[in-house]
Amino acid sequence: MKKPLVRKMRCAVYTRKSSEEGLDMEFNSLDAQRESCEAYVASQKAEGWVAINDRYDDGGFSGGNLDRPALKRLLADIEEGLVDIVVVYKIDRLSRSLMDFAKLVEVFDRKGATFVSVTQSFNTTTSMGRLTLNVLLSFAQFEREVIGERIRDKFAASRKKGMWMGGFVPLGYKVENRKLIVHEPEAATVRMIFERFLKVGSATVLVRLLGSEDVTTRSGKPIDKGFLYKLLNNRVYIGEAVHKGTSYPGEHDAIISKTLWDKVHSVLQESPRTRAARTRAQTPALLKGLVFGPTGCAMSPTHTKRHGRLYRYYVSQAVLKRGSEACPVRRVSAAEIEAAVIEQLRGLLRAPEIIVGTWQAARQQIEGLTEAEVRETLEQLDPLWDELFPAEQARIVQLLVDRIDVSVDGADIKLRVDGLAGLYREVAGIGDRTRKAA
Repeated sequence: MKKPLVRKMRCAVYTRKSSEEGLDMEFNSLDAQRESCEAYVASQKAEGWVAINDRYDDGGFSGGNLDRPALKRLLADIEEGLVDIVVVYKIDRLSRSLMDFAKLVEVFDRKGATFVSVTQSFNTTTSMGRLTLNVLLSFAQFEREVIGERIRDKFAASRKKGMWMGGFVPLGYKVENRKLIVHEPEAATVRMIFERFLKVGSATVLVRLLGSEDVTTRSGKPIDKGFLYKLLNNRVYIGEAVHKGTSYPGEHDAIISKTLWDKVHSVLQESPRTRAARTRAQTPALLKGLVFGPTGCAMSPTHTKRHGRLYRYYVSQAVLKRGSEACPVRRVSAAEIEAAVIEQLRGLLRAPEIIVGTWQAARQQIEGLTEAEVRETLEQLDPLWDELFPAEQARIVQLLVDRIDVSVDGADIKLRVDGLAGLYREVAGIGDRTRKAA
């Protein structure tokens, strides 16, 4: 008598483990699950069950969602019609969520695939079997939520004791034996940033300074304002551990003193506009908005202090954003380029063509204005230039200069002819104020 033909059922074994702990062992939890599942498939050989060679192992992935690489690959193979039966050790290996499991069952039903739990025997084709499945999944989801609460409580208790619980390691520290240890080379950078911010009082200016000095993050990226504010507000640097907005004494050593922290945060509490206005007043930038590098990018004013002396520069925005290789002229001395521009402007104020041009532009707005009056007004400015306030000098420069293009060979100054009428009014006003003061 001939044996009836048995259709082969291709069985895919799926295994999962939530944590990565123990996965590096020679025989781990995934191997134990697979061994049990393959033994079960072998016991069903008479029914035509055959285990396929592909492994679908998700080590270190939670069952609370479907975002798992091996599961995605398994679902893709089911969609391709390559799998007839999915074999798991327990139902919760597939999913711990009722909603996610419903999505999986929908895929299985659409492609005519079924699944089997080695340790939980039930038939999902009947209403009682589906009820049993839902009950099992409800308990699996409940267990997952209880585990999550237990982990969160343990994490909170550990943070209250000041313990380091993993995550991003702040600049200035390294991790040894699950504890934060001060990494002195980086710690020196952190101290320098806090001290410099206290002196400068502006995050924008400090970012420019750090960029011009090639100070970077641990990964080598330029320090931006977002990184700077996070660093300045990170209480780990005063030896504290923070959990959900509450600070606790930490096990690690502080990098900066509480006194320095309080001084920096007294500055941070001020409005950024107030700090920016004070910074601009302390650090005059005569050519702000006028200087451009060889690549066409603007060059912004910045400054630094060394040994008690103030050094001012114009730094390429391309260098600040993309690094020192982005522009052949990284920065220029503010004192040198401002002196060159002022020298040229003071010479222009005596030039006959500028005097005539100013008179022609101004007489359209000032009736009866003579060329002699314009010449006298402009000539009196030269000896008074050094006595002018920086704001007055800057207004005159802005009226006369269109832009300054800096190259490796020098600087090209382009003038504005449409500012000559305004030039006369500005210089005449300065002359009137000078005479009244005298």
